Amino acid sequence: MKFELGKVVMTVGANTKLECTSVAEILLGRYANGDWGNLSDDDKQENEIALKQNYRLLGSYEDANGVKFWIITEADRRCTTILLPEEY
Repeated sequence: MKFELGKVVMTVGANTKLECTSVAEILLGRYANGDWGNLSDDDKQENEIALKQNYRLLGSYEDANGVKFWIITEADRRCTTILLPEEY
Protein backbone atom coordinates (compact mmCIF):
# COMPACT_ATOMS: atom_id res chain seq x y z
CA MET A 1 0.00 0.00 0.00
CA LYS A 2 1.18 3.49 -0.86
CA PHE A 3 -0.85 5.16 1.90
CA GLU A 4 -3.15 4.46 4.82
CA LEU A 5 -6.88 4.29 4.11
CA GLY A 6 -8.00 4.99 7.67
CA LYS A 7 -11.61 4.11 8.44
CA VAL A 8 -13.41 3.06 5.24
CA VAL A 9 -17.03 4.17 4.90
CA MET A 10 -19.59 3.99 2.11
CA THR A 11 -22.47 6.36 1.45
CA VAL A 12 -26.03 5.03 1.41
CA GLY A 13 -26.32 5.54 -2.35
CA ALA A 14 -23.08 3.71 -3.06
CA ASN A 15 -24.05 0.89 -0.73
CA THR A 16 -27.37 0.52 -2.57
CA LYS A 17 -26.05 0.63 -6.16
CA LEU A 18 -22.55 -0.85 -6.11
CA GLU A 19 -21.44 -4.46 -6.40
CA CYS A 20 -19.46 -4.68 -3.16
CA THR A 21 -17.03 -7.47 -4.07
CA SER A 22 -15.63 -5.56 -7.04
CA VAL A 23 -15.48 -2.36 -4.96
CA ALA A 24 -13.40 -4.12 -2.29
CA GLU A 25 -11.05 -5.53 -4.93
CA ILE A 26 -10.60 -2.09 -6.50
CA LEU A 27 -10.14 -0.38 -3.13
CA LEU A 28 -7.47 -2.75 -1.90
CA GLY A 29 -5.94 -3.94 -5.16
CA ARG A 30 -5.79 -0.72 -7.13
CA TYR A 31 -6.60 2.45 -5.22
CA ALA A 32 -4.41 1.83 -2.16
CA ASN A 33 -1.52 1.02 -4.48
CA GLY A 34 -1.78 4.27 -6.44
CA ASP A 35 -3.85 3.16 -9.45
CA TRP A 36 -6.25 6.11 -9.64
CA GLY A 37 -8.59 4.55 -12.19
CA ASN A 38 -10.45 6.64 -14.75
CA LEU A 39 -8.92 10.03 -14.02
CA SER A 40 -7.25 12.39 -16.48
CA ASP A 41 -3.47 12.38 -16.58
CA ASP A 42 -3.49 15.79 -14.86
CA ASP A 43 -5.66 14.48 -12.01
CA LYS A 44 -3.45 11.43 -11.63
CA GLN A 45 -0.42 13.72 -11.36
CA GLU A 46 -2.26 15.79 -8.74
CA ASN A 47 -2.75 12.62 -6.69
CA GLU A 48 0.95 11.85 -6.88
CA ILE A 49 1.68 15.32 -5.52
CA ALA A 50 -1.04 14.85 -2.88
CA LEU A 51 0.69 11.69 -1.68
CA LYS A 52 3.84 13.65 -0.91
CA GLN A 53 2.11 16.76 0.46
CA ASN A 54 -0.59 14.95 2.50
CA TYR A 55 -3.51 16.34 0.49
CA ARG A 56 -6.81 14.63 -0.27
CA LEU A 57 -6.73 11.71 -2.75
CA LEU A 58 -9.35 10.76 -5.34
CA GLY A 59 -9.91 7.71 -7.51
CA SER A 60 -12.63 7.12 -10.10
CA TYR A 61 -13.74 3.61 -11.06
CA GLU A 62 -16.58 1.42 -12.29
CA ASP A 63 -17.85 -1.67 -10.49
CA ALA A 64 -18.55 -5.03 -12.18
CA ASN A 65 -21.94 -3.69 -13.34
CA GLY A 66 -20.51 -0.53 -14.90
CA VAL A 67 -21.67 1.82 -12.13
CA LYS A 68 -19.25 4.73 -11.73
CA PHE A 69 -18.02 5.53 -8.21
CA TRP A 70 -15.37 7.57 -6.50
CA ILE A 71 -13.04 6.79 -3.62
CA ILE A 72 -11.82 9.78 -1.61
CA THR A 73 -9.23 9.65 1.17
CA GLU A 74 -9.01 12.70 3.41
CA ALA A 75 -5.75 14.60 3.73
CA ASP A 76 -5.11 13.34 7.25
CA ARG A 77 -5.64 9.73 6.02
CA ARG A 78 -8.11 9.03 8.83
CA CYS A 79 -11.05 8.27 6.55
CA THR A 80 -11.72 6.92 3.06
CA THR A 81 -15.19 7.33 1.58
CA ILE A 82 -16.73 5.33 -1.27
CA LEU A 83 -19.46 7.32 -2.99
CA LEU A 84 -21.32 7.92 -6.21
CA PRO A 85 -20.30 11.10 -8.09
CA GLU A 86 -23.80 12.55 -7.70
CA GLU A 87 -23.47 12.27 -3.90
CA TYR A 88 -20.47 14.61 -3.78
